[in-house]
Amino acid sequence: MVALPKPAIKNISPFILNQGSAGLNPQSEIPLIDLSKLDAKHAIVKACEDFGFFKIVNHGVPLDFISNLESEAVGFFSLPSSEKEKAGPANPFGYGNKKIGPNGDVGWVEYLLLKTDPSSNLNELPTGFGNNPEKFRSAINDYISAVKKMGCEILELMADGLKIQQRNVLSKLLMDEQSDSVFRLNHYPPCPELNQASGDGATPPNMIGFGEHTDPQIISILRSNNISGLQISTRDGSWIPVPPDQTSFFINVGDSLQVMTNGRFKSVRHRVIASGSKSRLSMIYFGGPPLSERIVPLPALVKGTESLYKEFTWFEYKKSAYSSRLSDNRLALFQRIAAS
Repeated sequence: MVALPKPAIKNISPFILNQGSAGLNPQSEIPLIDLSKLDAKHAIVKACEDFGFFKIVNHGVPLDFISNLESEAVGFFSLPSSEKEKAGPANPFGYGNKKIGPNGDVGWVEYLLLKTDPSSNLNELPTGFGNNPEKFRSAINDYISAVKKMGCEILELMADGLKIQQRNVLSKLLMDEQSDSVFRLNHYPPCPELNQASGDGATPPNMIGFGEHTDPQIISILRSNNISGLQISTRDGSWIPVPPDQTSFFINVGDSLQVMTNGRFKSVRHRVIASGSKSRLSMIYFGGPPLSERIVPLPALVKGTESLYKEFTWFEYKKSAYSSRLSDNRLALFQRIAAS
């Protein structure tokens, strides 16, 4: 893969992570869930309660769908900047470089943000995809279709584990024709300057690839190449590095699912560190509800208790989240009482 243009050290300070805030706890184990096991539904619920994050194996997504899309993505991000920029600027869809959102957040990352509707995917981005945009489009649609199916299965297992009679109460939001799901390809280029930043032999600083945040949607389904960098925050505020696994998927609880479970599940705060000499490529499907969907705790989960959140639509929450900074507690504006 090709790196972004090399900046001078004096120009990369906004991307440097304060080492004192790292607080890494490498001893904690990421929950591993085998979708083929009978107890998967209970393991999913426990992982969502304890971490808001888990790893999936035996997921059923064809490996050639994964490898085909990675190959196409590598080809795109290896294009000259002038070619990639034909697919941008991201507003919000399209190609973006370093700037994350409209509110000043930056990261050592370039990305493509796309719609998940096969009829519109890439149609608004006719250039900037190399010699065969149709091949790229096909790889994206195959991958999204398979990952969406897996995501719905996971949401139905969640409902089973929560003993909700309507097991498609969550999955139907992703299956809805008006579902506001999106798909993102992130590329974190190597930054060799970091290895030169400390001439005294001390550990070089880390580069912020994508700053700490929670995802506003229902769930996020992540797959990356075999390069480390992802970290999640535990309930005590320490950070856990997530070992990469290019054949498996990682699932994030999003803010909307936290609300719909009335705080029983917690959306996971996470970040990406880009450092060293290797490129990291990640693919994320963000499963979102229709814009008009009312986001409220599910009735089966508030019996005998009070709702922790005010009622809002996904459009209202998305608009609020988009106007905030990455690290903001976006749900704070919608809380009735503090979640435990």
